[in-house]
Amino acid sequence: MSRLLVLRPEPGAGATMRRAAAMGIEALSYPLFAIDPVAWTPPDPAGFDALMLTSANAVRMAGDALAQYRNLPAYAVGQCTADALAQAGFDRIETGEADGSAVARKMAEDGRRHVLHLRGQDGAPIDPGPLRITPAIVYAACERGDATGLAAMLQPGITALVHSARAGRRLAALTDDRQRPGISIVAISAAAQTACGEGWRAIAAAARPTDEAMLALARRLCD
Repeated sequence: MSRLLVLRPEPGAGATMRRAAAMGIEALSYPLFAIDPVAWTPPDPAGFDALMLTSANAVRMAGDALAQYRNLPAYAVGQCTADALAQAGFDRIETGEADGSAVARKMAEDGRRHVLHLRGQDGAPIDPGPLRITPAIVYAACERGDATGLAAMLQPGITALVHSARAGRRLAALTDDRQRPGISIVAISAAAQTACGEGWRAIAAAARPTDEAMLALARRLCD
């Protein structure tokens, strides 16, 4: 199959490339963002009956203050986020493989009502249902790279992995109609697929928002 281009920020990019290598797939990296911590004021844990995290970056960037929420049940979107929580000392972790809205529905079914959501500055909207969700921004994804650098990586025949709708929008902004017919896209979700725009050689969204599903789809798409 063709080579892959990983556009997600570190340390996620490195993890994706290691998974690709384990599958015998050659991958390159050109992160479109860098993850930076944001100063935040941790609210009192007593005001919440659950913790929600939709990205492993929130675990990494929350800092030492994260420890004060270890007594709360934690709900994670994706196994990577759940693994990061376990490494941070959490032992009551529920994992969802869809999106934040699906995890919110699970929390409501479990009787949770007052939820602290540790998140990034830019994130997908969540349908809270009956939950009262208090967001706390603990990191920001800052743009890096440019059209010239990306063009050097987007050689005809390559397949780009798009891990968020925001990355899809930036990829669309940095490319043009001359480049796209030679490039295939594997997106982490339908929203990320839509954000990439049109004109690509091939484009599809993974069945689940995981590296494993994206890499399996990339293999099928490009073989």
